[in-house]
Amino acid sequence: MEFALIAPILLLLVAAIIEFSYFYNLQISVTQAAREAARTMAITNNTSKAQSAAVAGAPSISLSPSNVGLSGSCPPGATTTVQSTVTFNAPSLTGFFTPSITVTGKGAMQCGG
Repeated sequence: MEFALIAPILLLLVAAIIEFSYFYNLQISVTQAAREAARTMAITNNTSKAQSAAVAGAPSISLSPSNVGLSGSCPPGATTTVQSTVTFNAPSLTGFFTPSITVTGKGAMQCGG
């Protein structure tokens, strides 16, 4: 009898832990992609290479180059900072708490590496 009362609460707690872990992993992947995009843009000053580096920097998610935003450029000898923003929308695993979540990662790098 006691297990029947406690089991739904425990299962909800397990589902919450699984959802949090999944979303936290997404956030880490998106942040890594943003760092890779900023680093590549700071070194090569090439937008398409930076977007490709962002996609390659997050292999566990289906990121596309259109999810990567870059601001700034790095002409030779510049000491400015390039910033990148990666936004990704992912569906929930269980759907108990939210149907989907949008995660955003930001990266910045000074020109020249």
